[in-house]
This record gives sequence, structure tokens and C-alpha cells, in this order.
Amino acid sequence: MNNGTTSACAYLVAVSGQDCIARTMATRTLVHGVTLAPKGQTLYANAASTVKGMGGLMGKLVIVPCHLDEANSFVAQFHRHHKPVPGAKFSLAVADSEKVRGVAIISRPTARLSDDGWTLEVTRVCTDGCKNACSALYSAAWRVARELGYRRLITYTLPEEGGISLKAAGWKCLGERGGGTWSRGSRPRVDKHPTQVKMGWEA
Repeated sequence: MNNGTTSACAYLVAVSGQDCIARTMATRTLVHGVTLAPKGQTLYANAASTVKGMGGLMGKLVIVPCHLDEANSFVAQFHRHHKPVPGAKFSLAVADSEKVRGVAIISRPTARLSDDGWTLEVTRVCTDGCKNACSALYSAAWRVARELGYRRLITYTLPEEGGISLKAAGWKCLGERGGGTWSRGSRPRVDKHPTQVKMGWEA
């Protein structure tokens, strides 16, 4: 555990077997060109070459550990309407034999009533458009959350997003959930996210 963020690696080893590849590095560079400061944490390294070295996995998607800083860097570069998050319970990434294709960030629920100690929320899923990357991330997020002892995993999408990846991962749609602004008279805020009604989902 580090600053509220748990490396998903140990749990993915138990859940996904060879799907988890980790190395300890002082410094690493994302394949998309984002250089991270030295941290000395256990991070996935050289994902493409590692996947290539795993016999029979050429061209397949593999779940790999991902520190929150890395996931946020990917979100800042690729997400259409959300910004990086300040904290999370854990994050993970999906890679193929060429490069990292997407990331997922899993946090405490943003809605106070859902934050019951047994529920987590996928607050960010972001890919470069690679086929099946989103559904792989949603499936892996639920596997890890269960291994951590959580009983429920939720997320929200915009109505126009459809939810095909969530359905493919076995999630069920809970219907419309309230949108709106987080700004209040006693605590004004500038909304930096879509404020329309969302669709709720549960793993």
C-alpha cells in the first residue's frame, strides 16, 4: 500500500496466473513517451518485450500491473472527457505484443451512499481504441476487487457510450443514475466532467 494505492500485482498473480508480469525499476518510460520520476516501486516494465517472450501470447491482450501515476499519464493523453484522479485503491493496464493499450483506475465510490466499505468503483477506463481492451480491463478489475474482499464493483457511462464492453465483460446495467453538478452554495465547484444523466453498471 502506498499513498492509498495498492499495486494490483500480488492479487493478479493469484487470480490471473501468468497474466501478471512485474519488475522493480527505479525509472521507466511509458511506451507512449511519458517519463516517470524514480519511485522504486514494483511496476510492469517493457510490457511489449515481456509479452513477446511469453510463448503463445503474440497478439493477445495481457493484464499487467500499473502504478497510479502511469495510469493517470495514460488518462491525460487519451481520455475523451475525464482528467486524472488524485487517488485510487488500485490500477492496472492491458498490453499486447506491441505496447500498452489501456488502463483502468479503481477507487472508492464517488457517491457517498455507495461507499459502504464493500464497494469499489471503476472511475476511469481508457484505451487507445484497441479491440477488446476495455472488456479485458473491466473483467480484470472485478477479479482483483473480489480477491481484495470487496463484494461489489460499479461504474458509470454516458448514455451515448452504449456499454458494449461492459456487457461483454458480464456486467449488468442498473439503468439511469442521476447526473448534475457537484457544486453547492456552501461549497462551489467548477464542473470539469459531463453533468448529464449517467448509466449505472454493476459487475
